[in-house]
This record gives sequence, C-alpha cells and structure tokens, in this order.
Amino acid sequence: MITYALWFAFGCFGIAQLCCLYRVVFSPGVPDRVLALDTMALNMIALLTLVGLLFGTRMYFEVTLLFAMMGFVSTVAYAKFILRCDIIE
Repeated sequence: MITYALWFAFGCFGIAQLCCLYRVVFSPGVPDRVLALDTMALNMIALLTLVGLLFGTRMYFEVTLLFAMMGFVSTVAYAKFILRCDIIE
C-alpha cells in the first residue's frame, strides 16, 4: 500500500515541477521567476525524499539536506541581486 502512495506522490510532485517550470519560462516578471525556482527546489527536495523512502536508503536524505542548503543560499543571493544589483557588499 505504501508503494502506491509513493507513486501517487511522485506523480503529484512531478506535475507540480512541470507547473513551476512553465512559470519560470513564461513569467511576466523576475520576482515570479525567483519564486518559481524556489518552489522547484522545494519540489525537488520532496522528490528526493520520496526516492529515499522508495529505495529504503539514507543516502538520499543527506543529498536532500545539501540540496536544501544550496537552494536557500541561491534564492537569497538572487533576491539580493534583484534588490541591490550587487551580491557582494
């Protein structure tokens, strides 16, 4: 039963990834693209966690933590670039 739930979750997060990709490509403004990229990072974290649950290994959870840190830092850096047009002060 858990296998069916995992595959259903894969489908839901896959559709969410495609919707965010559409928003990144056809977005009216830059802040919308940043938000869509951040949401894509969150969806990817969820997908990696589901893969870890499906295969029953802990390696994917460590990759998930690294991906979360990189997604947070890149979102903050891009938002700072948009606001001040300079990343390094």
